[in-house]
Amino acid sequence: MRLRHIEVFHAVMQAGTISGAAQVLHISQPAVTKVLQHCELQLGLPLFERIRGKLYPRPEAHRLFAETEKLARDLAGIRRLAASLKSKSVETIRIVATPSLGLSLLPAAMAAWRRDFPQTQCELATQHTEEIVNILRIGEADLGLSLCDPRHPTIVAEPLAEGPLVALARAGTWPDAPRGQPIAVAELPDDLIGLPNADPLGELIAGAFEAADRQPVYGTVVQTYQLARALVEAGGGVAVVDPFSAALPPAERLQRRPLQPALPVRLYVLSASQAPLSHGARELVKHVTQVARRALDAGWA
Repeated sequence: MRLRHIEVFHAVMQAGTISGAAQVLHISQPAVTKVLQHCELQLGLPLFERIRGKLYPRPEAHRLFAETEKLARDLAGIRRLAASLKSKSVETIRIVATPSLGLSLLPAAMAAWRRDFPQTQCELATQHTEEIVNILRIGEADLGLSLCDPRHPTIVAEPLAEGPLVALARAGTWPDAPRGQPIAVAELPDDLIGLPNADPLGELIAGAFEAADRQPVYGTVVQTYQLARALVEAGGGVAVVDPFSAALPPAERLQRRPLQPALPVRLYVLSASQAPLSHGARELVKHVTQVARRALDAGWA
């Protein structure tokens, strides 16, 4: 059966008559009859009994109709998607970001993007990178934001911006240090707020300490960079965080210094290789990039 055969057959089954199907499909009655006859010819069996000008579905038609119902729902979804694509948007854009990026970059990027896409729905969620990969692989999100390239064969990782890891402390911790002056890893205090060694940035920091022939002492270990920042603001110690979390306002409460030697990190947009980003999603990525670069510039202004 061809798609046109299925469409006409389904309309006849729903309407119950040739005339009703013609109205549903916006075509003539002879056209419906011709397609239906060709369908039966292709199948090699009659689908309807024709008695006194009326159609009575045979058992085979009822079995076939049960399957065409599924296709009809899929086609309706395709039509809705096509209509939304025509206006350069999609019905829903599903975004999943790491917690720090969801807080530091997405709000401003979404607010700017929304002015051009007021009707597009968005679903926002936060997860760690490993879970973001799984969500993208099974098609439950359209794009992800992360500070590491997962190097997965089915995931495309596109770099958007790059900045250095930052030592973050309460304002006045280093009173003699000019704004933006680097601090050597060996000079970091002992009351550090640490990240798990399994975290990509945690591994990077651990490697820097090893290169400086120093063993870090973490009084507190946290799972997210924004929690580390909150502890710093409360006087809980010094933390090494990503530059986007460090740039969040209010900046006057904090003192930020890049590490020496520099430890650059990249912001990536992640997507499934078999599912290219839509127009709306690509425009959102542009706004995320702009917000990220402004945050990097503002961090040392």
